[in-house]
Amino acid sequence: MKNIIKSIVIASAAVTFASSAFAQEIPARAGTVAVENSGVLTPPKPAVDSVDIAKKLANPIADMISVPFQYEFSRGLGKNQGGSEQTLLFQPVAPFNLGGGDTFIVRPIVAGVRETSVQAANGQAFSGYGIASVTLESFYAPNTNSSWIWGIGPYAQSPSGNSGKFGSQQTGAGVTAVVLNRDGPWTYGALAYQSWNVGGNPTYGTQNNLYGQPFVAYTTKTAWTYTANMEASYNYDAHRTTNPLYAGVSKLFVVDGVPFSIGGGPIYYVSNTPGGPSGWGARATATLVILK
Repeated sequence: MKNIIKSIVIASAAVTFASSAFAQEIPARAGTVAVENSGVLTPPKPAVDSVDIAKKLANPIADMISVPFQYEFSRGLGKNQGGSEQTLLFQPVAPFNLGGGDTFIVRPIVAGVRETSVQAANGQAFSGYGIASVTLESFYAPNTNSSWIWGIGPYAQSPSGNSGKFGSQQTGAGVTAVVLNRDGPWTYGALAYQSWNVGGNPTYGTQNNLYGQPFVAYTTKTAWTYTANMEASYNYDAHRTTNPLYAGVSKLFVVDGVPFSIGGGPIYYVSNTPGGPSGWGARATATLVILK
């Protein structure tokens, strides 16, 4: 009998202790949940260096994924120079890490064009829109352990079946290269490609082109970037050069950890091919940056 009473007493004490511990655990756990909900225990998002990203956007072979859109308005087209052209370029940049600091960058470019009242050689005016070309630029960029970097790789351009209203119907292939220096807030250098015709109709122009783009950019401590470049393209068959000069400004913003840049500026055609854009134009850009 004594053993039965003793067992009952021990069981009652154990139940009382467990109830007390559980009662204390409830407010403790409730406090932990409240702290978690407040975000105190949530690891903070890493800070985004907007100035560094703005500098990388000025570098065509930076190890950074970006998705730029470029809108351009040009005038003075056609036989009577009374036409206009609007171009939208979609040109994402995708870098691939090769190890040891070496990078391979792929930059496909798709150009959509709308032309208005462009007079042909026979006097007829054309208005319409379509895809002008699909271009693939690529660069192997080795680790130089220096502020000077360079890249080189294959180049290709397809007319994508256009009617000749928006450029050459030929397919081009060649090589593209870039060299640049990153000196504090400055980024400057030159990008170039050599393209040769590898087939197609030469009636609307050929792909035997030499292209050169010297550029300079200055990025401030508030992520404003001031840019100037020349985009000279010489056609060996026409013996003419199209040379637009661009000067613009852009600003990098960060919204909820996502960087994006917007910018714009005027264009002036120093020289042009017959029927091509002339005089003044304008360009606007919007770029989304995808952080790894």
